[in-house]
Formats: sequence, C-alpha cells, structure tokens
Amino acid sequence: MNVLVADGLSKAGIELLQSQPGLNVIVSNPKEFRQHLSDAEALVVRSAVQVTRDVLDQAPRLRVVGRAGVGVDNVDLEAATAAGVLVMNTPGGNAVSVAEHALALMLAIARHIPAADKSTHAGKWEKKKLLGTELRGKTLGIIGLGSIGREVVKRAQAFEMRILASDPYVTSQIARDLNVELVDLCRLYEESDYITLHVSLTAETHHLLSHGAFAKMKPGVRIVNCARGELIDEAALAEAIKSGKVAGAAMDVFSAEPPPQDSPLLALGEVIATPHIGGSTEEAQEIVGVRIAEQVVEYLQTGVAINAVNMPAITPEQYRALGPYITLAERLGTFAAYVAAGNPRVVRFTYLGRIGDANTNLLRNAGVAGVLNRSVSHKANLVNAMQIASQRGWSVAEQLAARSGHTDSIRVEVETDTGSTLVEGAVLLEKPRLLQVDGIYCEAQLSGHLVYMRNRDVPGVIGHVGTVLGDSRINIANFSLGRRNGPLAPGEEAEAIAVVSTDQEVPESVLAELRRNPAVKLARSVDLDA
Repeated sequence: MNVLVADGLSKAGIELLQSQPGLNVIVSNPKEFRQHLSDAEALVVRSAVQVTRDVLDQAPRLRVVGRAGVGVDNVDLEAATAAGVLVMNTPGGNAVSVAEHALALMLAIARHIPAADKSTHAGKWEKKKLLGTELRGKTLGIIGLGSIGREVVKRAQAFEMRILASDPYVTSQIARDLNVELVDLCRLYEESDYITLHVSLTAETHHLLSHGAFAKMKPGVRIVNCARGELIDEAALAEAIKSGKVAGAAMDVFSAEPPPQDSPLLALGEVIATPHIGGSTEEAQEIVGVRIAEQVVEYLQTGVAINAVNMPAITPEQYRALGPYITLAERLGTFAAYVAAGNPRVVRFTYLGRIGDANTNLLRNAGVAGVLNRSVSHKANLVNAMQIASQRGWSVAEQLAARSGHTDSIRVEVETDTGSTLVEGAVLLEKPRLLQVDGIYCEAQLSGHLVYMRNRDVPGVIGHVGTVLGDSRINIANFSLGRRNGPLAPGEEAEAIAVVSTDQEVPESVLAELRRNPAVKLARSVDLDA
C-alpha cells in the first residue's frame, strides 16, 4: 500500500510509517506530490497542501486523507465523502501547547511583561510604573471544557486560581472531576477576573464576546483568546478597553489574519498580540505527526477509523436503505437538543419496527451527532459522535420495540440535569417528519427554520403567534398543532404544543415577544438544514 506524505511531517511520524510492513512510504512536498497521486492509497498532509476535488480526482485508489493537525479547512470534505475517502485529523494534539500559551498570556497581562521588556531595552528602569498583580486568588472563567480547556484547568489550579467554567455539553460530573464549578455564561461574566476562550466557532459562538457580554463583566476583567478570532467582536472589545471595563486583553487569534494595521486592537497598549502561535511548538508538531501516522496505519490495516471528520463510506445498498433514517435520527437529535433544557447526560434511542433489524450503530451515531452538533457544529458525525459523547461524560442507550403505528419510527430521548425530552419521528415520502414531542402528537417537517412552542391549551395562542410573526414580517410556511389527550389530574392544566415552519430564522427578540403571552410556557427557534 502506498502512503504519500505530501507535507512536512515530523521525522518520528515518517519513521513510524516506514516501520510498518506492507507500506510503501513516498515522502514528497507540496510542489511535487501530485505526480504520485495515481497510486496513493493514503495521503498525509499538514496545512500547505490543498486537498481539492481536482486532487481527489487524480487519486482513484485513495482511501484516507490524514491531516496532521486540527483544522481541515484545506480538505474538501464534501468531495472526499463523495469519493468515499475518509478524512481524519488529530484533535487535542496541540492541547498542552495552546494551554501553556494561554497561561503565558495571562502572566504577560498580569505582570506587564511586553511593556517591561520594551522599557528595559530602551534603557529605562520603571519598577513602580510596572507594578503587577498575582494570578493567585483570582477567578478564571473558562469558556469551553474540551481538551484545551481541561489542560488550562490543570495549569491554572497550580497558580491557586478559583476556576469557573461554562460548557453546555459537559456534565456536572466531569466538572466535579476537574474540581471546577460549572456555571452559566452570565455568572461567569459577573465573577471572573480573567476569561479565556476555548470553544469552536459556530453560528452561536460567533461574536460570543460582544457589547452585551462585556456589559455583564466585572470592571477590570482581562480577556485571553487562543481559540478563534471570530469569537470576539473586536470593535466591542476595543471600546470596552478604552472605557476601562476591560483592563487588558491577550490575543493569539484575530478575525482577519494577519490583522490589518488599522485594527482597533493593535493600536491599544493594553492589548498583547501574538501571531497565532498557540500550537506552534516542537513537541506539538512531533505529537500530531506521530498520531496521524498511527491513525493512518490503523485504518489501512484494520479499517478502524480514529478521529474521522467526515461520513465513512458505506455501500450503495446500505445507503439506500438507511440513508433517510440516518437523516431522521440526526435531525431528531438536533431538534431534541434545541428544545431540551439543561446539560445533556443521557441519550436514549428506541427503534420501532423493522428498522431495528438494520445496523443501528449508524442510526445511533447519527442521533448522537445531531444532539452534539447543537454546540460543536459539523465536527460530530457518524464516525466520531460516540467518541465525543464519551469525552463529555454522556451515556448512550438503545432498545428495540414493536411499531406504534403503520410505519417504522425512531424515538430519541435526551435526559439532562433538569429533566427529560422525548421526540419521535418517521420517514414519510423519503422525508424526515416529526411525529410527537413528550407524548403529544404533532406531525411536522424536520427541515428549515422552525419555532417550537409549548403552551396552555387556551384560546388566543394561535392568533397571538400569527400576529407577532406577521408584525415582524416573518412568513409562516406551515403550522402544526398538538394537544395532550386524556383526563387531567386534579390541578393539572391542559397543554398543547406547536411547531411553526417559517421562511426565515426567527430572532430572539421575536421569540421574546411570543413569550409575552402568559399562556406561552416555551418558545424556541430550531434551525435545521433544509
């Protein structure tokens, strides 16, 4: 089997590949690798090589692309999936390096190290002017408890910092094991002396730190960002620094890289800036090189895919049979994640009918990926969903049951630390459809922009919804209703739900207006791929 190394892999990684019997390792470079594509079964890259559709077309025997690093922006995932090529990366390989850089930046802010260095080189001796502060006893707010966030926890604890963390997809048990306090963002903003970001960039985390977030923070807070530049509204941060609300910031990443010279942040002395070097250490490059080599070997020799980032290849027959139900399971998981409250800890699947005789691992993984993708965007898929769920301390269970109607269906139950939400759906005319939520029948499409509502079953709610959406110039594409049947217990109110399909996403301000009706208990936007 031919393994083509097209980018600068660490020496240890290359030696590991060369030591494997049956592997012919071709070491090339970004300018010349194309001449070897026709015979390559594995392609190993870093960031310099762009794995485009054209590259994939030139590699008819290619089975796997290994990216030595985290980001796969240089790989056309859609084209790779269509070609049946597995793509894998090495998440967490640079976690320690990034965590150490985050702590280094905190110390640099606390002790004015860049200014002190510049001053001393200029022949000055400004001891009084450069009076610093200790990290000891300060409250550190960590947003995101993934692999990097957890490494930051370990190091910050050595500095005797009090640690708060916010991550809606980490269980309270995981937080307890790390000896950190899991809180919501509001409380983290209010109590933190330092805030460090370690989350992925999604639609929800874009400009996570904005004018509104800075307004909630305590005066004198310091911000560290070694994750993604787009997590921070840079103009808002500059204003917060100028006003004195934010005492300082340390940025390893920017919305545009390199940042333009007229960047509002670069003009501020309170901002420490580094050129996206958080993961740039000799040790990190060695680790990711060895890890990707190990992963490629494992996949070529046993078919076991580790850290895959796209859908694994399945036969056309399997896809025709399971494809619509894979989509159904994923969208049910996403819908449940949107409407559930609290931090997930258990996901349960029930397969009703003959669908349970198929490979339910694919259905289970798709459903778990749907729940996860509420927060981690496109990183969770059929291959890695269970791995990510395990890292977050989730439990996943499956069971089979007889049909409840005339068609096969899937139930997904998400149990959180505050309650449980159960949704059921089926494939009708090859399309995923919602059948019921928490025992209330309500058939609706599982695509596009939806608003899910739970309300007291009283007159006027439907009219209220129509009026609010109409006044906001939001067109209703479909309106599905359901009510709880059966006798009520003493003191129990009649309950109903609604799923409203709209032509555009419904903003939070409109949802708040819907909730102004005293009969409306819950109104949430659910965004599904059309």
